[in-house]
Formats: sequence, structure tokens, C-alpha cells
Amino acid sequence: MNITINEELRSFIDPLTANEHAALERSLLAEGCRDALVLWGDVLIDGHNRYDICTRHGIEFRTVQNTNFNSIDDVMLWVIDNHLARRSVSDYQRGVLALRKKDIVTARVAQRAAEPEAKAAPEAEKKVPESPPWNTREDVAKAARVSSNTISQIERIQKAATPQLVEAVRSGTISINAAANVASLPESVQIAAVAGGRKELQQAARQVREQKAAARPPKESAQDEAGELRAQVAALRQKVDTLTQENAELREKLGLPAADQ
Repeated sequence: MNITINEELRSFIDPLTANEHAALERSLLAEGCRDALVLWGDVLIDGHNRYDICTRHGIEFRTVQNTNFNSIDDVMLWVIDNHLARRSVSDYQRGVLALRKKDIVTARVAQRAAEPEAKAAPEAEKKVPESPPWNTREDVAKAARVSSNTISQIERIQKAATPQLVEAVRSGTISINAAANVASLPESVQIAAVAGGRKELQQAARQVREQKAAARPPKESAQDEAGELRAQVAALRQKVDTLTQENAELREKLGLPAADQ
């Protein structure tokens, strides 16, 4: 069987930690690969970690085809939406995925706007629902279930952070907030801070915050801090609402009475 790995699709998935990888490997060795890998043609779109482990150990696996796509962009949006729905995905990765989705949707809208005379696709070809255009940072933040301020920080990290700093925030060694501050430093300083570990990174982030605070008028500084706290509270409330809804849906599926509010 010829299976093709699209590295861009694979990059949407956070690598498993050593413990997660070991647990998955033990499960596959003991029980086999129970869930089918999902393909679009010969392109693997879901099950990369299982495919790697099964191939290495000679474990048999099944595949299923998902034919509901007209282009690789449709596939990418499907993969992104799948991962955005998973609670195990970190805030940073959800933000990155939501920003990537925004890029894809924006490019698609721009391309179609440049072809006003293009004929509409037949109904039979419209297999994938259209994604609405995302015009604001709030749209991206809502999809990622984080605050718009967090999305802004992730954008700064993507633009200015070294690969070492990106890996540090991805792995949880440093928070998104702190990483956004460290990303404003020269590359050599970022690399040295990452090499120094968590305490060095925290110290570098604190120094940047202190320098920014010193450069702002006191009133403006207090307003910024209050705004950041409000954004964090809003993000937490959104997470609570999401978890409450998921809990209610799960209880309904299990036939359990609704939880007391």
C-alpha cells in the first residue's frame, strides 16, 4: 500500500511526549491498531503516530478513504478543525492552528474575489461546507478558545521567536505571555535564555516587562494590566462554558441526569 506523508499536514500535529508515545506504542503492541487510518487518495490525513509505530513494528492496520474534499486546502481545514476540537491540544497549538485556518480561509476568499466570472461549482462538487471569512482577531480567538490578547501574543511569537523559543513554549517550558516578551529580544539572547532553562527564560521575560512598564506612563501601564486580566478572565469563562457543555452532552449520551448548576 502506497501511503504519502504530507509534511505540512503533519506539522499541524504536536509531537507526542515521550510518555504519550510509549503509552500508544504499548497499546498498539498489545491490542493492535483498532482505529483505521484516514486517507485522501494516498495522502495520510489522520493517524500519523499510529502509522509510524505500526510500520516500525510490522503491526497490521486498516485504512479508510475520506472523499469529501476538493483540494488540499479542504483537507487542511478538516485536519485543523479536528485538532481544534480536542481538549488535549495546548492553548499555544490551538492558537497556531486557528491562525493557520485564518490564512487558508483568507487566501481562498481573495482568490475567489479575483475570479468574479468563475462559474459556481456544481452542487455535487460542494462536498465541504464553506468556512465563513474571519475578519477579526476575536474570530480567531473564539475558534482557539483563548483570549484575543493571547492570539496577539502568539502572532508575535510566530514572527520573532527563534525555533528554540518556539519549542520552549510548545513544550510548556515557558508561558505564551512570557515567550511573547522574550521574542522581542535579539536572537542570540533568546537562544541563550532557552539554553539557561525555565528560570533564565522567566528572568528574561520579567526584565522585558519591567522595561516596558518603565517606558509607559503609570496610568497607561495600569490600564494595560487591567485589560490583560479582563482578557484572561474572559478566556477562562469561555473554557468553563465549553467544558460545561461537553459534560452535559456526555451525561446525556450516558443517560445520566443533568448535573446540578
